[in-house]
Amino acid sequence: MELKTIKNKAQKEIEKAGDLKSLDQVFKNYLGKKGKLTLVLKSLAGLSKQKRAKTGQKANEIKKFLMAKFDQKAQHLKRLAEEAQGRERAIDVTRPGKKPQFGHLHPLTQVQKRAEGIFQNMGFSVVEGPEIEDEWHNFDALNIPKDHPARDALSLGKTFYLKEGGLMRTHTSSVQIRYFEKNNPPFRIIVPGRIFRNEATDAKHEFNFYQLEGLFVDKAVSVANLKAVIQEFLHRFFEKSIEIRIRPSYFPFTEPSFEIDMRWGENWMEIMGAGMVHPNVFINAGLNPGDWQGFAFGVGLDRLAMLKYKINDIRLFYSGDLRFLAQF
Repeated sequence: MELKTIKNKAQKEIEKAGDLKSLDQVFKNYLGKKGKLTLVLKSLAGLSKQKRAKTGQKANEIKKFLMAKFDQKAQHLKRLAEEAQGRERAIDVTRPGKKPQFGHLHPLTQVQKRAEGIFQNMGFSVVEGPEIEDEWHNFDALNIPKDHPARDALSLGKTFYLKEGGLMRTHTSSVQIRYFEKNNPPFRIIVPGRIFRNEATDAKHEFNFYQLEGLFVDKAVSVANLKAVIQEFLHRFFEKSIEIRIRPSYFPFTEPSFEIDMRWGENWMEIMGAGMVHPNVFINAGLNPGDWQGFAFGVGLDRLAMLKYKINDIRLFYSGDLRFLAQF
C-alpha cells in the first residue's frame, strides 16, 4: 500500500473514531507492532540506499503527522467523556427526588417504648435488671423455695443454668427484689426486658422473649387499682376500648392471684398474669407486710406486638428477615 494511501485512510479513520477504544484500535492498525505504517518502516532494509532514504523520510513524516492527529483526537474524546460524566453527576433540580432508605426500630422495641411511655404517663418508673440471675432473686425471694411445687414447673427443664453458676432469668420478677433491696416504698415501677426459658420453639413460643413486669406498692392498694391500671394501659396501647375480666389463678409470689383476659373480637383471650404481692415477698425484701400492700403483673411484649400488628408467628420477630421488619 502506498504511503499516501496509508496516510489518507488513517486520517479518515482517526476522524471517524467515536471513543477512545475505537481510536486505540485505529492506532494499532497503523502504528502498532504489526501496523501498516510500521510494516513499511520495517521493510526499508530491503530497499536500495537511495530509495531507502527517500521512503524512510516520507514514512517518518507521515508517522509524525499521524501521531499528532492521534494526540489531538484523543484529547478531544477525553474532553467529551469528561463533559458527559459531568452531566451525569450534575443535579437536575427538576427531577423527582429519590426517597432515602432509613433504618428504624425493631417492632418489639417500638412496642416496648410505647408501653413504657403509657406507664410513665401513669406515674411508673422504668427499671432494668441483669439477665443473668442467681436462685435467690429468681426463685427463693419470690416465695419459690427449692421444695415448692412451682419450682419444678419453672426450673426443671425450663431454666438455663450456667456452668460457672447462676442462671438465665425466667422472668423479670427478679428485679422486684433487687429494687426492694435499694429502695423504700411507696413506688410504682415497670421492668421491661428479655427472659429465657428452655422450651420448644413454635409459632407461639420462643426460648427467649420479652416481658414487662409491673409493681405498685403503697399503704392502701387494692385489686380495683390493679384493674384500673391494666384497663387504662390496654385502652391506650390498642387505641380502642378494651373490656377485661379477672379470673382466679395461682402464682407463688402473689396472693390472691389472677389471670387477666381481654375481649378480642368475639372471644376472651388471656393477656397477662397478676395479683396482690404475697406477704412472704415483703418479708424476704425486709418489709413488714402489715405496713404495705401492692400488686404485680406481667405481660409478654411479643404477645402485645402480635396482637397489635396481626402477626401469627412469634419467630418472625427473631428471623432477621428485612422483608418482614421493613413493614414496621
